[in-house]
Amino acid sequence: MPRLPFFPLSARPRRRALRAAATALALSTVVLTGCGTSDDRAGTAKASASAGQGFPVTLDNCGVRTTYDKPPSRVVTIHQHPAELMLSLGLGDRMVGTAFPDSAVLPELKKDYEAIPELAEKEPSFEAVLDADPDFVYGGYGSAFAENEGRSRKAFADAGIDTYLNREYCGKKKQVSMQDTYDEIRTIGDVFGVPERADKLVAGLQGRVTRTTEALKGAPVVPVFVYDSGDKSAFTAGGKSLGTEIIRLSGGRNVFADLDDVFGDVSWEQVVERKPEVIAIYDYAGAGSVEDKKKFLLSQAALADVPAIRNKRFVVLPLTATLVGVRPPYAVEELARGLHPERLR
Repeated sequence: MPRLPFFPLSARPRRRALRAAATALALSTVVLTGCGTSDDRAGTAKASASAGQGFPVTLDNCGVRTTYDKPPSRVVTIHQHPAELMLSLGLGDRMVGTAFPDSAVLPELKKDYEAIPELAEKEPSFEAVLDADPDFVYGGYGSAFAENEGRSRKAFADAGIDTYLNREYCGKKKQVSMQDTYDEIRTIGDVFGVPERADKLVAGLQGRVTRTTEALKGAPVVPVFVYDSGDKSAFTAGGKSLGTEIIRLSGGRNVFADLDDVFGDVSWEQVVERKPEVIAIYDYAGAGSVEDKKKFLLSQAALADVPAIRNKRFVVLPLTATLVGVRPPYAVEELARGLHPERLR
């Protein structure tokens, strides 16, 4: 995963009253899987019809099993992509706090996002989250629930607060795909009792991708190198990353698609050997500015003959656009414009 900085924060556990236990019969419970497929969800749709407008819902998310008798009503999101997903589903009225914005919010969500209290510039302390009195905490990166910072999922559960972790961080070395983004949206839609909104949002995002891929039919495939960070070596997106699929759908080819991980380090000699024609720079807080990254790459004599460097062909992607959420379809369109400007204007 990207090397996001960690900020140790003191946290003093504080309990609040536990909510009443679920009383619904097990036979009326809808079972969802946090890392499941769209087919899994489709199979549960019929069962939900007899469960009181879709509830109760039981969700197994990254090994944590939770039953929801009703939609959460007071939500804190940690990291930007969960917040954007919530807002895209029209759930801003249920959000009582956000934290760790690492890039500009989508323009259409900016006003609603800014109306929600920001609890911290980075990950908030356990106490700061409790002060917002949430009944649900939605984390984007695994660090949202860092045990060494007092924010473990167990700590929240002991305080009577449900938690959900973005499926991208449920396990290591898992292939991350565009389908994960659609499944994530639908799962959150079910938890919050808005499956129709989720289906509509997914359809719109799929349409955005389809329009882009249709425009690229017959276009030559462009070799792309992803530069996340690094100086002595390059930290880049590997073959198991969503970034690799974004590049493919954008009419490109990740030159390090053979790297058997989501992210990893490669040597600059390898970058030279693979001759990328475009460099996709990941932009996020804490990793240096885009201009600093460009300046560094252009200053390296060893990279002078790399086509992307020689022609100064860079495309900037917010890191949030490459994570499981609502942004990846936007990233496909944005990157395609950089790779094939003659096809998309």
